[in-house]
Amino acid sequence: MAETHKGFGLLFEMGCGKTLTAIMIAGTAYQMGKVEKVLVVAPTSVCSVWPKDFAEFADFKANIKVLLGDKNRRLKLLNDLDNFPFKALKVAVINYESTWREGIFDALYEWNADMIICDESQRIKSHDAEQSKAMHKLGDQAKYKLILSGTPVQNNAIDIYSQYRFLDSTIFGENFYKFRNRYAVMGGFNRKQIVGYKDLDGLIKKEHSIAFRITKNEAIDLPEQTFETRRVHFSKKEQDLYNCIKRDSYAELDSGGQITATTVLTKLLRLQQLTGGFLVKDDASKPEQVSRAKLDALSDIIEDYVIGSGKKLVIFARFIAEVKAIIDLVAKLLPRGMKQVAIYGEIKKEDRGDIVKQFQEDPNTTVFIGQIDTAGTGITLTAADTCVYYSKNFNYATYSQSLSRIHRIGQRNVCTYIDLEVDKTIDELISQSLAKKEDMAKTVVDDWRAYFE
Repeated sequence: MAETHKGFGLLFEMGCGKTLTAIMIAGTAYQMGKVEKVLVVAPTSVCSVWPKDFAEFADFKANIKVLLGDKNRRLKLLNDLDNFPFKALKVAVINYESTWREGIFDALYEWNADMIICDESQRIKSHDAEQSKAMHKLGDQAKYKLILSGTPVQNNAIDIYSQYRFLDSTIFGENFYKFRNRYAVMGGFNRKQIVGYKDLDGLIKKEHSIAFRITKNEAIDLPEQTFETRRVHFSKKEQDLYNCIKRDSYAELDSGGQITATTVLTKLLRLQQLTGGFLVKDDASKPEQVSRAKLDALSDIIEDYVIGSGKKLVIFARFIAEVKAIIDLVAKLLPRGMKQVAIYGEIKKEDRGDIVKQFQEDPNTTVFIGQIDTAGTGITLTAADTCVYYSKNFNYATYSQSLSRIHRIGQRNVCTYIDLEVDKTIDELISQSLAKKEDMAKTVVDDWRAYFE
């Protein structure tokens, strides 16, 4: 297909391996001598997934740089990649919002990648958006192109046009309005609203002529549960604040007083609250929001999975402040007609059964938000097959129970779990401990220094 069309779509549902498949395609092309440079464009929260997956799965030499930070840092990283002296596939990873920025676009265009991978390609569904136009121009000069998406068509069938304009303009042409007139029925005020579609079978046939679609239900070789980590990055200011609190905590614990599990866990809780975006200052009674890093990463998932696919999602968080921030976020993101429900400490026990029933039975209730200690046990949430952990607690038994809210009798699909972890923070240590099936409260006294190094 690459020899004839130069572009291909991997339209895989979440958890079906589109990143792994794209890495294999890039590696094969590299080993065949067809590509030396690959540009990966992805949502910000997904960028850090790529170097991790390359390191884990690529059976070939690759040098990967994630172009995040200010403009000068991004340009330096790209230049370092270009000047890498050893033979390896050179991979630059950047977020969509940066591709069209002054100085960045010109540098990417000049870098002239042999292959461009457009991850979560529904991000360029709007044909006239700046990032879409930038991707079209970059794609026009690339030898090979891939789009990766579980939801290439979100709210309208015409969403496919811009993605295929990047991928292969011979499929649907280079004129959006001709495409729209071919497949959309216009009406409403001044006939500017899409009121229907025509020849959708023809559209889908053309779409799939250079694409492969797979769903979780079709991927019979998938395990019953798949786990994914989305790396979240603090800004420099946020990272400095985190490091300051960590240093102060270490100094206080190391001052010669008695070390107890309670004192260590209290310090760790404060660090974990900060990775979730909140800080309780010494003279304050309520937590103050100091970061939106995880909320922005969660927004990507909600937009792609709930709004894009129309599927249901469970979100667990540890702290009340996080739960309420997530509720506010979801309220802003969900379109009219979609609803959310939540169970946390302040919700009366007698009301919780009806809340679960609503999520299970009402097709328009698409998001369940639960405080992990309150909603992580004893309820069934099998209307969803995907669960996001905004934050987790330190207890393995509670975590294990929460996994079973969607993975239990009545579930017919593979279950996907997504961890949001701020890079190089307590989040990683919690996940490592839980992966060992440990209860951190029982180990922190002996190993407390490891958590604050």
